[in-house]
Amino acid sequence: MEHTRRACLVATAGLVGLSAGCLGGGGGGGGGGTEDCDIEDGPTVSELPAPGVGPDDADVTVAAFEDFSCPHCATFSLEVLPELRSDYVDPGVARFEHRDFPIPVDERWSWQAGSAARGVQDEVGDEAFFEYAHALFENQGDYSPALITDLAEEVGAPGCAVQADALNGTYRPVLESDRQSGIDSGVKGTPSVFVGGRPVNPTYDAISTAIESRR
Repeated sequence: MEHTRRACLVATAGLVGLSAGCLGGGGGGGGGGTEDCDIEDGPTVSELPAPGVGPDDADVTVAAFEDFSCPHCATFSLEVLPELRSDYVDPGVARFEHRDFPIPVDERWSWQAGSAARGVQDEVGDEAFFEYAHALFENQGDYSPALITDLAEEVGAPGCAVQADALNGTYRPVLESDRQSGIDSGVKGTPSVFVGGRPVNPTYDAISTAIESRR
């Protein structure tokens, strides 16, 4: 059953060994105006399924805990994930799910970019979420309210509503829940990847080997 913004408003096992991962805080990052949006306070959303691609009944699920301000997450999302999708997700062998884990690397944008991305998911679906996440990681370091808005509109989401999600922290409870589940699974840095519930290094070779062992 698809979860939508209207419906919501109405109503993993040890630390991955990372030689280079994001472990802690940064500054405020990013400026910019509000792109002519009339931003008003609104209710928060506490439940939203993890965005995923690939069949629900795939042989194995790959889950990645990420922080949108972590440069190592950008590398994973822009370089590793496309290859995994091509080789395993698109053929239906594996399902990939995103989990939020604001360390936060950046006290502002780790939360706001994550909330914006979940707003895109809630508005127009999981595939749009991943398109938006990819675009965010491509523009990491240049985050601003205007950028959040423009990128949302490029994937078919209402830009001002998504900007409001970012500025108001509409989906912060969802991000906090993901973060806590990561902590409970031993996550301390990002990206942290689990294949079939077991931690693996966030490299294509390590993930591919783990997937192949479970086919």
